[in-house]
Amino acid sequence: MPKAPIIQPDQSYTFSDYFKLNFAPQDILAHFKASLLRRTLTLPRYPGPLDRLHDLRSRIEESLPRLSLTSEMVRREFLIAPVLTDVLHYTQATLNVEYPVAVSDQLKGSLDYLLQNHQTFLVIEAKNENLERGFVQLAIELIALDQWIESDQKILHGAISTGNIWQFGQYDRQSRTITQDLYLYRVPADLEDLLRILVNILKQLEDA
Repeated sequence: MPKAPIIQPDQSYTFSDYFKLNFAPQDILAHFKASLLRRTLTLPRYPGPLDRLHDLRSRIEESLPRLSLTSEMVRREFLIAPVLTDVLHYTQATLNVEYPVAVSDQLKGSLDYLLQNHQTFLVIEAKNENLERGFVQLAIELIALDQWIESDQKILHGAISTGNIWQFGQYDRQSRTITQDLYLYRVPADLEDLLRILVNILKQLEDA
């Protein structure tokens, strides 16, 4: 008996709908002819000075005890946005928030944060602080970006964040492989590592 399709061909899906699907990530990605690989990524760090790091760390450490992290708006405005604002300072990239993308009826929606210089870097907030389901949504959005943007970038980079926890992902456009980093970066404990990775990725893109 043939297997019932996970993604209904006559149904419309937004990116956030994939967060809600209760299927194995591998099966969801297989619908888009993509595969999932989980391993620790070796992500180079930007070696230059970070003149705002101390101030950023101080502000986050001061505010964290007073924040209710059950609110998605709080996590986005007080934890994710300050980190990305500093990334823009170091890389001269631009940032689009809630950036609309429509590739097809099954690949459409708004991207939480799209950083751009010569190429792109995607960050999405993990709804309900669920990193696993959030990563599926990140993977789908990277697949959509592959068809949306025109560039020679071989690897599309992205990250999923709860505000105080970040996880990186990559999409190899040729092999159609999504790689989920096994390592989690915590804020503020791993703030410097996180910032240096983010800056280095966009610096590499900028210099490409």
